[in-house]
Amino acid sequence: MATIQYYGTGRRKTAVARVYLRPGTGKIEVNKRDIENYFSSRVLKMIIRQPMLITETADKFDILVNVVGGGMAGQAGAIRHGLSRALVAFNPELRPRLKQAGFLTRDAREVERKKYGQPGARRRFQFSKR
Repeated sequence: MATIQYYGTGRRKTAVARVYLRPGTGKIEVNKRDIENYFSSRVLKMIIRQPMLITETADKFDILVNVVGGGMAGQAGAIRHGLSRALVAFNPELRPRLKQAGFLTRDAREVERKKYGQPGARRRFQFSKR
């Protein structure tokens, strides 16, 4: 017997999250660890839970997440994006609420690459006239 699950892929900066929603009690597991052990920051945990609070589905699903790449903030953003997509897969009527909150939009901002002949992407070495 296969369990019912809904899937969403989320991306932010260089992080990619695969999010699975399964009927349950609201437990969130990130890379086989509890969310409390994975993310130390209260703000990042809040970011991840936002789509569930907006759609009032916080205690209806267990969330399993596999996330790779990026740092903690990028991973939290990727999980939020993937969770929003998975909720739309579960119930398309939730789409307007999530869309209006901006959770379905892929944040396309990436780190600008470092250019040759200078210390950073935009920073220049100090100019010396003489």
